[in-house]
Amino acid sequence: MDLEKKRLLLELGCEELPDKQIDIAINSIETSFKAFLVANQLGCDTIQASGTPRRIYLDVSGLDSHQSDEVVEKIGPAISIAYTKDGELSPAGLGFLRKCNATPDAIFVQTTEKGSFIAIRQENKGKATGELLGKWIPEAIMQIPFGKKMIWSNAAFSFSRPLRWILCLWDNAALNFDFFGVTVGNLTYGNRYFGLDKAITINDADSYLAALENHKVIAESGKRKQMIVDQLKAICANGDLQVIEDNRLVDTVNNLVEYPHAVMAEFEAKYLALPEKIIISTISQNQKYFSVVNANPITPTLSNRFVFISNGDPAYSEVIQKGNQKVVNARLADALWYFTEDTAKPLETYIPKLKDVVFQAQLGSLADKTNRLTKLTARLSEVLQLPPEQKNKITRCALLCKADLVTTMLGEKEFTKLQGYIGKQYALATGEDAEIAAGIYEHYLPRGSADELPATMCGKVVAIADKLDTVCGIIGVGMLPTGSGDPFALRRAANGIVQIISANHWDTDVFSLADYACELIAEQTNIMDGTRDYIHNFLEQRIIGLLKTSGIAYDVIDSVLHIDKSRINDLENRAGALNALKSHEDFIKLVIGFKRVSNIIAETNEFAELSLDLLSHDSEKELYSSLQNLQNNIDAALVGRDYLLALNHLIAYGGKIDNFFDDVLVNCDDNQIRANRHSLLLEIRKQFLRVADLSLIVLDANGER
Repeated sequence: MDLEKKRLLLELGCEELPDKQIDIAINSIETSFKAFLVANQLGCDTIQASGTPRRIYLDVSGLDSHQSDEVVEKIGPAISIAYTKDGELSPAGLGFLRKCNATPDAIFVQTTEKGSFIAIRQENKGKATGELLGKWIPEAIMQIPFGKKMIWSNAAFSFSRPLRWILCLWDNAALNFDFFGVTVGNLTYGNRYFGLDKAITINDADSYLAALENHKVIAESGKRKQMIVDQLKAICANGDLQVIEDNRLVDTVNNLVEYPHAVMAEFEAKYLALPEKIIISTISQNQKYFSVVNANPITPTLSNRFVFISNGDPAYSEVIQKGNQKVVNARLADALWYFTEDTAKPLETYIPKLKDVVFQAQLGSLADKTNRLTKLTARLSEVLQLPPEQKNKITRCALLCKADLVTTMLGEKEFTKLQGYIGKQYALATGEDAEIAAGIYEHYLPRGSADELPATMCGKVVAIADKLDTVCGIIGVGMLPTGSGDPFALRRAANGIVQIISANHWDTDVFSLADYACELIAEQTNIMDGTRDYIHNFLEQRIIGLLKTSGIAYDVIDSVLHIDKSRINDLENRAGALNALKSHEDFIKLVIGFKRVSNIIAETNEFAELSLDLLSHDSEKELYSSLQNLQNNIDAALVGRDYLLALNHLIAYGGKIDNFFDDVLVNCDDNQIRANRHSLLLEIRKQFLRVADLSLIVLDANGER
């Protein structure tokens, strides 16, 4: 029998939710409802969940009106146990009937492979969905995982903001249930900023979204977002100006309004004297407004205009505009004062204040960290064989790179995301070299996997030193990252080290640099046992990750990891050459032959010294004599780090291995000859391992990759 289909509309009305909590609530309600369907064996046609700062709603169409009836068979004790010799039900049989709330006439015999048993068949009537919803909805509301919850009149219920009403329509009729005194029914409310916060009666779910829109609420998040995007384009339609694209800010603003209306405003032009990012940070990060540029196709420049998305009545846009302009001008006035005061003296004059800022309790102050950075950058400059002038710039950059952290601009905590950028601007304003200034900004790069890398030599070297000092220091004092926590972003820092070295093709021993960083830290504080090994492994995991993201197969990576892992660029070149050949037919034959070499001697614990006198067959003599040439060829290829050439030498030698196995029985009866042949294979394996361990290359059952 087909089940009747009905409509569910649920709306949770509250005071304005924080923007980041809205999506959490929407996803939670939707996920919880889907779990409700599965748990209760119900189906539906469509599910839509969305919301605004003042409401979260769930609209479900084609929902089963009740559960299907279910026939259940219950098997009891065996016939021999269920009945007495007289044919009457035994205590075991009667107990089964009582447990199932059944009568003797319901019994039938169920025969299985294990024998015959008494059984009964019961029909369980499906529950009405409305009844099930009355239990699910309160649980779903209680389980929304808000970041912070508040308690009001009832200590048993907490929510991100006060919950004011619940609208719940089941088949267009109000579904009533008790929920901590909150009004439950068919009422909702419009946009309070339009004076439309009186109750709106919703008599059917079809009219819900339209009724709200008539009261200046666009409840569906996707539609509201598109309105914002369209309005941002339209407001600069004449082409003279252009809103700076910021998708993340669009998402944020979308969760701050119910009925978006874009308004153009402006700040005083004198504040354009500030560095652009300070202005944009003030407007976009602090105020959640959109910055605007003059639409010059070659060099667009920041305009003194900005766009905000109002949630108020468009009729009062001029009043709202003036209020927002006043706030932005005041904030920019503060920023200009900070900038003027800070740049009245050279950036280096702030260095002594670094002693007053703790980097980490055991690792000392920012002054201590700066001192370590100057030494680390000096070591790396020597490794890279940089000219003296470049070394001096790098040392200067390392000395100044943290100075902006104790300036007024960053000390006021409004512009903390601009650390490095502020340092760059102050360095330029007080006469520092342009590369040094750029390095101060770049030493924080990359801030994530998709972020840009430092472009200047100052930025590259100081970035590696800074990240290496943090990784080695934090791990050294025992604050190891875990699967769920990495408060000092050590993985990101280590990834940055690996990325910079890789991108610049530096022949640098990163493990040696890490060891030196540990030495500097050990001069200041005790470091835990095993720190160096842990850091080497930590960096190795980042190197493996880099190889994987560059398209190197996992088995190719495994085959080169036994060789020096500390030189990232060398490892990349070796793995890249192997990866390029892995599908070639000749290479696959070589892999098969080498696997055979490795397998034959895998369980040999002791090898005799190779005796030329015991080489009796022409094929094994040829194998040995060619091995000497192979060694010389590999020597030359490895000196030039030409790994493709080295692999091709191995491929050429592979034919000798195949001939040997075709002509010679390695595990012959003569113990002495067998041992000598094992020793020959060992020598072959040693030469191969200088390039790669081909036994780790994975082939399918047909001997193909």
